[in-house]
Amino acid sequence: MAYSDNISRLSRLTALLLKLQAQPAVSVESLAAHFEVSKRTVYRDLGALEQAGVPIVPIEGKGYGLMEGYRLPPIMFTEEEANALIFGEKLIAKTKDASLIEEFRKATDKIKSVLRSSEKEKVDFLANRTIIGKNWDDERTSNYLSEIQKALTNFQVIRIAYQKDGASEPSVREVEPFAIYHNTSENWVLVAWCRLRKEFRSFRIDRIQALTFPLEKFIPHKMTLDEYVAMQRKKLFDRPVTKG
Repeated sequence: MAYSDNISRLSRLTALLLKLQAQPAVSVESLAAHFEVSKRTVYRDLGALEQAGVPIVPIEGKGYGLMEGYRLPPIMFTEEEANALIFGEKLIAKTKDASLIEEFRKATDKIKSVLRSSEKEKVDFLANRTIIGKNWDDERTSNYLSEIQKALTNFQVIRIAYQKDGASEPSVREVEPFAIYHNTSENWVLVAWCRLRKEFRSFRIDRIQALTFPLEKFIPHKMTLDEYVAMQRKKLFDRPVTKG
């Protein structure tokens, strides 16, 4: 095997390992398509990683994954990857939710800790020369997004005190988080099944006055996000036209 072929395979093995760590399970077919190799080559690469001590486990019906608890040691980033992360940090810094900004800052601090000194100087220079033209006053109107994200992925019921526009007192609701989006007014919005109204409702996170956890799980909704979006479009655009 030629030297260049060895380098190519080493790069593929590294990328394969990163893919396994990034997803709970990945199929041999998808790996073969992604790396543009045969399934036989993928099996051979998986075997090589196992021989190197990587604990790869088969996951029935889904493919392969890494043993629970296994983590890669810190990895090096290319200059382009580091620059992309800095842009991400600048974008997140313009969001109106303080919790998301803080969690992303902690994540980027960990990333910066593995950069070489010369790379750190470059990303700091880039950060100081980058302006994101949003939220010029750096408003922080909410602080619950990180908790809501965690509740959404763990199917955790949340109880919110929600201040509706024009209402004198907040309304207390128990909701089942379904999705999150960033609207055109640059506000974060929670889409959730409202147990009071017995339907999906949208809640602007900056209008949540208090949030608690009743320590109750809910059964994940069978509706997909695409189906929800299609349902909302139908409501908005398929309404009959009335005259007078």
